[in-house]
Amino acid sequence: MNNGLIFVSDMDGTLLQTAGRLSDYSRQTLAELLAAGVRFTVASGRAWAEMTPILGDLPLRLPVIAVNGAYLTDYATGRHYVINHLDGELAGAIYAHILDEGLLPFVVAHNGAEDCLYWERLINAEMQWYHDILELEHDQRLRRIGRLTDALRDKVIAFAVMGPRENVTVLAGLLAERYPGRMENFLFENPYSPGHWWLTIHDCKACKSRAIETLLEMEGIPNEQLTVFGDHINDIKMLQKAGRAVAVANAEEIVKQHADEIIGSNDDDAVVKYIQRNATKAAM
Repeated sequence: MNNGLIFVSDMDGTLLQTAGRLSDYSRQTLAELLAAGVRFTVASGRAWAEMTPILGDLPLRLPVIAVNGAYLTDYATGRHYVINHLDGELAGAIYAHILDEGLLPFVVAHNGAEDCLYWERLINAEMQWYHDILELEHDQRLRRIGRLTDALRDKVIAFAVMGPRENVTVLAGLLAERYPGRMENFLFENPYSPGHWWLTIHDCKACKSRAIETLLEMEGIPNEQLTVFGDHINDIKMLQKAGRAVAVANAEEIVKQHADEIIGSNDDDAVVKYIQRNATKAAM
């Protein structure tokens, strides 16, 4: 069924159901489609270590796009083909601004050998929630550090900042004003914990759309053959990039404005049903 098409889906709110899991139907159907040669992968704000507990043993042969495009990674092994990190001086300046707002980040980093997720103190309920989820999943990246500034010696892939909406929003505005064009940042309410606000801060090259461009070049696939699925603001640029842009019914209204087609909701397995229907049709 390898007909030249390639499908790339966001995970949370798109491929995954509202509870953050892959339904049994989607898991089984995707496994069958992948075994038949359908080219499919995911592009997520999640790190590779956060994908694997959910996607399990799906035979994803194409690289996955992780941390909003910071990584292009082999799913089976976790080996990174591409790493987009923040400039060291810029990372230091961002960290100082985070402290100025009375916040502390988790630092997503790569130490040259492995992925790390550093934290110093958990100063609010938002940080505690995230830490506890990762600890429950036995995330091997998670490590406490005496001084978070020491984490800045590694390649800083991203800062994940959590806290009251006002503080996080002020920080987002300040960074956008001070460093235009140098970062790819996303401010949002945690869909799994309402009332918890997050700001993820990445290098400008760490973008799903840029990672998809690299993926298409690696696979020798023209853009017209690409279909992407999304629901959130961090999916907009990859929707704009795609030959066919598809939003799920539960997507944010601004995301729907960039879609060629709106399908059912994430809880209805709409993405996998769409892939099954269109991959089969194209193979006839």
